[in-house]
Amino acid sequence: MLWPFKHFRKPRLAPRGTIETIYGMIVTQAREPMFYRDLAVPDTVNGRFDLLLLHLWLLLRRLRAASDGTELSQALFDRFCEDMDDNLREMGIGDQTVPKRMRAFGEAFYGRARAYDQAMDAGGEALALAISKNILSKNILNGTDSAQARRLAAYARATEADLARTDQSALLRGLFAFPSPPGEYVAP
Repeated sequence: MLWPFKHFRKPRLAPRGTIETIYGMIVTQAREPMFYRDLAVPDTVNGRFDLLLLHLWLLLRRLRAASDGTELSQALFDRFCEDMDDNLREMGIGDQTVPKRMRAFGEAFYGRARAYDQAMDAGGEALALAISKNILSKNILNGTDSAQARRLAAYARATEADLARTDQSALLRGLFAFPSPPGEYVAP
């Protein structure tokens, strides 16, 4: 017999193991040495944070297109917030300061996500410029920095395309992989 009020229950959350698996994939990819060694991403707390945000944004962008991706998107963002909170506390940040820092992390994520969305949709050099500004800490594209920003932008576009080809069911269960690090991507 069907229970007539089942639509009043809380929605089923994504399995914790799936969330941990996918978030772990994001963190692992953001820690790939090639980003820091070959693409001049600063190997600092801020550089690692920015690369983590890039990968989280790429996955959340893909999940927006998935019919059942909202729940997982929220769970992944919540896991990111838990991770940032835990890291702040491990670094000795006091209880009164943590909420201020968490607000700054949220603002950083949403600001970058908006900039990357606009840049990805605009095409051309826009994504390389946004990456240069937000990850490589440069406001202009020139010389070596432009080549690195373009390679990182090419990687982001390839990652987006790869995630778009991923079956929705596999995506929601964490049965996918990020593409190889950007050492293999050459800007057009």
